[in-house]
Amino acid sequence: MLHEIYMQRALELARRGWGTTNPNPLVGAVIVKNGEIIGEGYHKKPGEPHAEINALAQAGKKSEGSTLYVNLEPCSHFGRTAPCTDTLIKAGIKEVVIAMQDPNPEVSGKGIKKLKQAGIKVIEGILEEEAKKLNEIFIKYITSKMPFVVWKCAMTLDGKVATASGDSRWITNEVSREYTHWWRYRVSSIMAGIGTVLADNPNLTVRLPNINVEKQPIRVIVDSFGKTPLNFNVLDTDLSPTIIVASENIAKSKVELFKSKGAEVIITKSKDRVNLPELMAELHNREIDSLLVEGGPTLAASFLEDNLVDKVMIFIAPKIVGGRKAPSAVGGKGVDKLVNAWNLKNISIKRLGEDILIEGYFI
Repeated sequence: MLHEIYMQRALELARRGWGTTNPNPLVGAVIVKNGEIIGEGYHKKPGEPHAEINALAQAGKKSEGSTLYVNLEPCSHFGRTAPCTDTLIKAGIKEVVIAMQDPNPEVSGKGIKKLKQAGIKVIEGILEEEAKKLNEIFIKYITSKMPFVVWKCAMTLDGKVATASGDSRWITNEVSREYTHWWRYRVSSIMAGIGTVLADNPNLTVRLPNINVEKQPIRVIVDSFGKTPLNFNVLDTDLSPTIIVASENIAKSKVELFKSKGAEVIITKSKDRVNLPELMAELHNREIDSLLVEGGPTLAASFLEDNLVDKVMIFIAPKIVGGRKAPSAVGGKGVDKLVNAWNLKNISIKRLGEDILIEGYFI
């Protein structure tokens, strides 16, 4: 029972890195000796000390003969920082309790092996499922070489994302919108299609009360033919970096105009629409570990049809708008039979004021 209590604290500390650690995992560490917490720490951002090192710094010389609780296997390789295992061994830690192994196939288990070889007792699997849930982004990113993709949409009770005239502000309440901004803060990038950009002229930035957002997520705009107006908010690169993703049919003059605004342009090998699987691989190469898709029905359908969505967040407001021409959440061709429908797993339901949030997974 004590193991679970201290590991829960490690997970709480890890959550403090929400929005700042990408593409690194969320990690917290607690050092315990004689039933007393003598050191705590969490990983704040890439290039800075890992959670274990911060906890050791707080514990000081007391760490000798103590137990370390950490939600992810300590690293044993050189990355942006030195291996944590070497420092733990040198500090005289006698026991390490771990929630989950490092999901990276190239390093998984090596940190544990090194600790055991040094005579340190290792206990694994404490609150493992909670730890995996917390680092779902990192697990997908490091094991599949693809970003973790979250599709988010807000709809009415009758499944509409706007009225027939195109009015969509606001379907959900302020509580739901703030929850969305917390997820914008969590991910590396936010994506919208050209239809949403033209209809709403969104900022696609993080705006949270009492939070100083040091680094805004990258805005990724799917714009096959370069229709984004140069005076639109997504091309204000002082707010946040922007990537315009186009097909091979985009005019070279458009590319140069976007670049003159400070935007980056990615051209995928396709004629009439952006090649999304190719784009996902390219985003991974740029260390973009996660993507929040906030585009409209067309973009949602494309992601679903290409089987690129990992997690779904659907906000449902207690409103009914009706109208045959009012758009629904997913466009495209759709499926011909219910047996071919996309089925969510591991469903959870939250109440956000009068709104309801349904979350689920395809993985």
